[in-house]
Amino acid sequence: MFTGIVTAIGTIESIEQRGDMRVTISCPWDPATIDIGASIACSGVCLTVVKRARRQAQDERGGASFTVDVSAETVSRTAAGMWTEGRKINLEPSLRMGDELGGHIVTGHVDAVGRVLHWEPRGDSHHVTIEAPKKLAPFLAPKGSVTVDGVSLTVNAVFDQPDGSVHFDLNIIPHTAEVTTLGDLDKGSEVNLEIDVVARYLQRMASLRG
Repeated sequence: MFTGIVTAIGTIESIEQRGDMRVTISCPWDPATIDIGASIACSGVCLTVVKRARRQAQDERGGASFTVDVSAETVSRTAAGMWTEGRKINLEPSLRMGDELGGHIVTGHVDAVGRVLHWEPRGDSHHVTIEAPKKLAPFLAPKGSVTVDGVSLTVNAVFDQPDGSVHFDLNIIPHTAEVTTLGDLDKGSEVNLEIDVVARYLQRMASLRG
């Protein structure tokens, strides 16, 4: 369980093709704080740590690394180009009892891949429009929550499209752009989307009522 509050940006250091993909990610955390078997949200994808290490090179990538196994199923359901060496990744450790719930409840399960349609400065922030597939349309609402590449954000507006897909607007404040990878988005970028878990259950209850 996560909150969508990113605590660090990691970098994919290496990828080993095995039965699954074994990915090593460098990060600025103390390796002693990374537990084997722990869950870490990697740009919105909940993954399990299978190895940790202290990096020999103490540079901008940080002093630690951790390794995760990424299945073909996960690769198929996440943004194109995400699993490449050098890729920047939003990181969030799992929620602990007593932690502040600063964003919203996030499971780390990607519901769909969205695409950035529009990206422009607006004041000190950036105004972003993302296209999401039809299956997400019932779960997006103005002032509701959505997770984009692991970042908890508030939906500003929703525009249902004739083909059933949905466009929604977001505002990326300067702090969010600085401490996450969202500041590097551009038109055409693909992003991992997770709907609000509360919206998921409300939609299920509504469908059962007929």
